[in-house]
Amino acid sequence: MSPRPPPPALSEAPLAPGLYLVATPIGNLRDITLRALDVLSAADLVLAEDTRVAGKLLSAYGLSKKLERYDEHSADRAGPKALQILSEGGRVALVSDAGTPLVSDPGYRLAREAMAEGLPVYPIPGASALLAGLTVAGLPTDRFLFAGFPPPKSAARQTFFQELAGLRATLVFFEGGSRVAASLADMAAVFGPREAAVARELTKLYETVTRAPLDQLATDKRFASPKGEFVIVVGPGREEAATEADVDTALTQALERLGTADAASEVAKALGLPRRELYKRAMALRDAKP
Repeated sequence: MSPRPPPPALSEAPLAPGLYLVATPIGNLRDITLRALDVLSAADLVLAEDTRVAGKLLSAYGLSKKLERYDEHSADRAGPKALQILSEGGRVALVSDAGTPLVSDPGYRLAREAMAEGLPVYPIPGASALLAGLTVAGLPTDRFLFAGFPPPKSAARQTFFQELAGLRATLVFFEGGSRVAASLADMAAVFGPREAAVARELTKLYETVTRAPLDQLATDKRFASPKGEFVIVVGPGREEAATEADVDTALTQALERLGTADAASEVAKALGLPRRELYKRAMALRDAKP
């Protein structure tokens, strides 16, 4: 077997001015792209949610860069400085503690301010706990909603879940170890026994993915007081069959705008029902109208 070739060297192409939203590893330091390393190497300033975390990443790849903290507490100070550098043709890289910036972290404000001033903003894609958790959950991925962190209090959390209960989409949440058990209990109370998955410490040494109905996950002792970061994925709700009243209402409204055949076709597509039966019902409703 021939030896594995060495990794490509950092690009020598000049980096265009602008704000770069750089995805960083969510655990395993090797989960960083070559392009991300190019940007971090060439940036005039690296803004980080936590400079200690970003410093370890840079050090692991032999990079020494000017680092400044950018979070909700330092945004008023660090933001204007970064915008000044950008307006002068500089290059600023923004990283979060882990994963893709702007997903449940404070980078949104800076990116929006840069866009408002007409400054270039570039995404540098890479690791994402959201997508990693979704792909290993074993649940539908054709339509999903990322709902972030649930509220910390149970009453607000249940209200939050109730607002999402009717969505025909897989739901993805982030949660910390101290509240994962309480969140699972409230999810089971609101969503019922939907299929779900709990992913813990993705890409790290103790990575685990547990797949089961929500009512089982809510009583699983492994989530009583765990440590780490969690991604919770909940399957979509089931479509409820339309009642006769629903059908008549939809047909009546459609008949006000369309002919009988077109009204039947529109409602058949919307409700997933046979067009022939809906056409007969539409005829009856039309004939019964004074």
